[in-house]
Amino acid sequence: MASFDFPVSAVDGAARTGRLITSRGEIRTPAFMPVGTAATVKALYPEQVRAAGADIILGNTYHLMLRPGAERIARLGGLHRFMGWDGPILTDSGGFQVWSLAKLRKMSEQGVEFASHIDGSKHMLTPERSIEIQADLLGADISMQLDECTAFGSDRDEAAKSMELSLRWGKRSKDAFGERESQALFGIVQGSVYEDLRAASAEALVETGYDGYAIGGLAVGEGFETMCAVLDHTTPRLPADRPRYLMGVGKPIDLVESVARGVDMFDCVMPTRSGRHGQAWSDYGPVNLKNARFAEDPEPLDASIDCPASRDYAKAYIHHLVRANEYLGAMLLSWHNVAYYEDLMARMRAAIAEGAFEAFRRDFLSRWEAGPAAGR
Repeated sequence: MASFDFPVSAVDGAARTGRLITSRGEIRTPAFMPVGTAATVKALYPEQVRAAGADIILGNTYHLMLRPGAERIARLGGLHRFMGWDGPILTDSGGFQVWSLAKLRKMSEQGVEFASHIDGSKHMLTPERSIEIQADLLGADISMQLDECTAFGSDRDEAAKSMELSLRWGKRSKDAFGERESQALFGIVQGSVYEDLRAASAEALVETGYDGYAIGGLAVGEGFETMCAVLDHTTPRLPADRPRYLMGVGKPIDLVESVARGVDMFDCVMPTRSGRHGQAWSDYGPVNLKNARFAEDPEPLDASIDCPASRDYAKAYIHHLVRANEYLGAMLLSWHNVAYYEDLMARMRAAIAEGAFEAFRRDFLSRWEAGPAAGR
């Protein structure tokens, strides 16, 4: 298994900043990965995503295997060429989407059999097939082991069985992945909200050995305080010389508090999903551009962000676009939101490097608690 270099340049408390070095370029950490579910970060050109500050994007195994098909993407040169993105790509294993979207799924030791949400066609996703899709057909720089996401609210016995299945699938994923010079494989910590299960999962994954370690099974309804508590007792159990990735999170406050607990990488659909629904993110929270108070507001969304969508368009104009259901409204808001998230990560990296992260964290929390009205 290739061991990606991950030099950490500064540590401030548990927060840290560094670089994850891949064959397709460096990923500055803490890093936010925009989600390119169907080989596109919705409403944005790849060059806009790059210009916004993203070093890496996420692709979705479940959606791409169903449409247009992983074998088709491979015939067309792999995911990077297919979507016109020459930087690093991380792909998820497909397990979460099977858990959350698929109909008639049937879990077994072998894997998970499910019916497509698109046309009802039957598919079998095993650890070996997931790795084949991610690493061989799509050509991901970072692949994820197949795991079972434990539903929030599961009792301890159910969570334990799910976690242990994920560990077995992880070993099979690693065996299928083998030794690769320019690709990496991450393991996934499960165990729901139970500290002893999270500890057992982390210990077993570290013993198996992966290029990085993800924390799964959060952002599934457990709430902010519980998420933070799980991170408090999980991240310290993961190797300091490997990247830590919190999957599917989240709001800006989630990112700040997770970085404070030692997390290095994030992904979430929130920036583009919010953009399609008329929301702009800020340090004060989400701003609803549908609101009539923006109808004659000549100010930009955020002139401090080096992004045309944030800097060059009046809120009044974006309000008009959103209310008129014009495509450009969703495009501009999605562009701004991705740029805002990347700017937030850059500010955290700078604060950690300067040994000032706690001051940054306190200032951010005061703005967040003040709410969107204070940010006008």
